[in-house]
Amino acid sequence: MAAADLIRAEALALGFDSVGFARATLGLEVRERMAAFLEAGMHGQMAWLEDRAEQRAQPRVLWPEAVSVVSLGLNYGPANDPLETLDRRDRASISVYAQNRDYHDVLKKRVKALARWMVGKFPGADVKVFVDTAPVAEKPLAQAAGIGWQGKHTNLVSRALGSWLFLGEVFTTLDLAPDAAEVDHCGTCSRCLDVCPTKAFPAPYQLDARRCISYLTIEYRGPIPEEFRTAMGNRIYGCDDCLAVCPWNKFASAHDEPAFAPRAALSAPLLADFAALDDAGFRALFSGSPIKRIGRDRFIRNLCIAIGNSATPALLPVAQSLCEDADPVVAEAARWAVDRLR
Repeated sequence: MAAADLIRAEALALGFDSVGFARATLGLEVRERMAAFLEAGMHGQMAWLEDRAEQRAQPRVLWPEAVSVVSLGLNYGPANDPLETLDRRDRASISVYAQNRDYHDVLKKRVKALARWMVGKFPGADVKVFVDTAPVAEKPLAQAAGIGWQGKHTNLVSRALGSWLFLGEVFTTLDLAPDAAEVDHCGTCSRCLDVCPTKAFPAPYQLDARRCISYLTIEYRGPIPEEFRTAMGNRIYGCDDCLAVCPWNKFASAHDEPAFAPRAALSAPLLADFAALDDAGFRALFSGSPIKRIGRDRFIRNLCIAIGNSATPALLPVAQSLCEDADPVVAEAARWAVDRLR
């Protein structure tokens, strides 16, 4: 059996849902698209994208010895429509991927297990493991490996698993037979573009992160620009709209990973339940969660915007209680919420 076939079988046995192989290189078109995104400033405050752009644009700049990339996908498809919470304005909408354990921990453990197996199976092979936090162009590599294609919303779409895939990679010195790259299957569909509350897509296959609710609630520091506040609705961490409406999700299945099952405290929680969180309480509640990394102040800032959009007069005292918060950004957002509710 060929080396790639052996690796694929082991990856599937470890619980991965998609496995593909690509050369450790990216085409000129991919590199030009990345450069145009940065030149236009669409990355906003995410300076790390620009700081290590050369490594992200070409895998062998990151690791010159790399020959092949093993691209791996893990399904996190939700059992229920994540958009249902948006109509429950006194409750918080939290992105599907953040409703339980940090996926980095779950995914990296499995990617490392595969990498160890590869080193043992193929003496002399060298490997490096990546899960999201390194300058790796995961989606273009996954497309080159045949796992899916970057849709018009710039996220990866799989014909078998829809929009709900976590990605990881093993870079290796092994010369593995590459899979055929996946082709675009979006056709004339524009649902993901049309549904965006803040019109973050200036054109198909282009995302202006500065307008994206996921960026605004997670990466952006400072007061949320007022032009986006109403459109945020009750989304306090991330946004799933463009993923959830993709027609290819009709072929997706709900995940069976216990670590990704929504925690009761994070599945459509009441907005009021989070208002009294101090830093220690925030850290305790979100221990092991990806939400923890944004910190209490940014989280409560987002919460205040959602309260202001709730049209729920009973939340007025909650907003008022945060108007003198020690963090000036939180206090400003709380005063905005009070004005809205009045």
